[in-house]
Amino acid sequence: MNEQDKNIGGGNTEHVVEVRDLTKRFGTFTAVNSISFEVYKGEVFGLLGANGAGKTTLIRMLSGLLRPTEGVARVAGYDVVHHPERVKFSIGYMSQKFSLYEDLTVAENIRFFGGIYGMKKKDLAKAGEAMIHKLGMEEVEDRLIATLPLGWKQRIAFSIAILHRPGLVFLDEPTSGVDPVTRRQFWEMILETAREGFTIIVTTHYMDEAEYCDRIAIMSRGDIAGLDSPENLQSQFSVSSMEDLFWKITREHKTTDAIPGL
Repeated sequence: MNEQDKNIGGGNTEHVVEVRDLTKRFGTFTAVNSISFEVYKGEVFGLLGANGAGKTTLIRMLSGLLRPTEGVARVAGYDVVHHPERVKFSIGYMSQKFSLYEDLTVAENIRFFGGIYGMKKKDLAKAGEAMIHKLGMEEVEDRLIATLPLGWKQRIAFSIAILHRPGLVFLDEPTSGVDPVTRRQFWEMILETAREGFTIIVTTHYMDEAEYCDRIAIMSRGDIAGLDSPENLQSQFSVSSMEDLFWKITREHKTTDAIPGL
């Protein structure tokens, strides 16, 4: 990524996500431990951490799906506790399984998810047509998702996640299982989308992908153990690569008592 791309949110200081002392406990276990951070408009924000570090729990809270035990979180201007439904309509989400229905066609998936996001029929038809044209998929829009290559499914799922132009998009390990060339092409799509003003939070286990992010937060045992640009964090921890940075931080914050999947 060049220096212009590294300019956080194009220099925008508007907060799309504001988190203060956010905590989630399950019984005596603390999955997320009083964390605080902001995400800016137009920023690509990476969320890294080993299994059990607290990433999934954090995303569930920010998506309005899980009520925090303590603390405050606002997403796209809405409090996640008091207005969880408004939060849900203000975000897009793409999981590593791409969140598509394989037994529906491309066009049917667009209509289905557009309806879930509350889009009006006229707006949905216009947005769906523009999406198909942008992806160059006019000849396959009536094909079942199950018949399409993995890379196409990936691009379609991401495009559907931003179809209603949400204030924030969550990408949960979106490149898991795809080849390096397809991963690179998908990240070019992510960066282009961010330049259009979308804000993106992405989780990944690929350290090379973290370098595409404007800033990254590395979670360990429910805490944020490091938060800054990839370059600044490497300098701060005196390492020369993202792999070394990740291993140094996770060794210093062991996760042996973490619960997998939280």
